[in-house]
Amino acid sequence: MAKITGLGGVFYVVDDPEATRAWYRDTLGIDGDYGPMLRWSEETCEQPYSLISHFKDDSYLKPGSASFMINLRVDDLDGFVAQLRAKGVDVLDEVDEGYGKFAWLLDPNGVKIELWQQLAAPE
Repeated sequence: MAKITGLGGVFYVVDDPEATRAWYRDTLGIDGDYGPMLRWSEETCEQPYSLISHFKDDSYLKPGSASFMINLRVDDLDGFVAQLRAKGVDVLDEVDEGYGKFAWLLDPNGVKIELWQQLAAPE
């Protein structure tokens, strides 16, 4: 039976694609031939999956101005947040939920980005 094998990407319209791509490269350290590209592998990610999550309202996406949010996995949230702050990036908030640590920032277009370090396998 044919099946979905993973999240292929997030696509959205911006005023300046090159400036946005440069921000993702320079701020988050991700780039590729067609824009920021992430590769999931068992070696770099304990649980190589992506989640599609639905919300009744947009309160979780605020203060982002888009109707979606991008969630990116990190291997060391504290270290990554320190790197962002050293670059002058405004980190909106950080929390440790027990199963994972989270931090949030906005890209130059107002899209909310959630950084996630998994601490325990999902049940």
